[in-house]
Amino acid sequence: MAEYHFTVYFEPLDEGGYNVIVPAIPEICTFGSTRQEAREMAKDAIRCVIESALKHGEPIPQDIEPAKESVTVSV
Repeated sequence: MAEYHFTVYFEPLDEGGYNVIVPAIPEICTFGSTRQEAREMAKDAIRCVIESALKHGEPIPQDIEPAKESVTVSV
């Protein structure tokens, strides 16, 4: 069994819970009420993408190193 590693962002939501972002697989859109639940949902979504790629002979997405920076905007 192969292991795959992906960068995942947990975005806290005002109403509670976390939105999950997987930069290497932008079609993933998932959520969890807690960070642990969000992590499990992300793992499940990534697993589904990988299983589908393997089943259809498509390339498995590779993790990317996202860039993060703070910008200043004057208004």
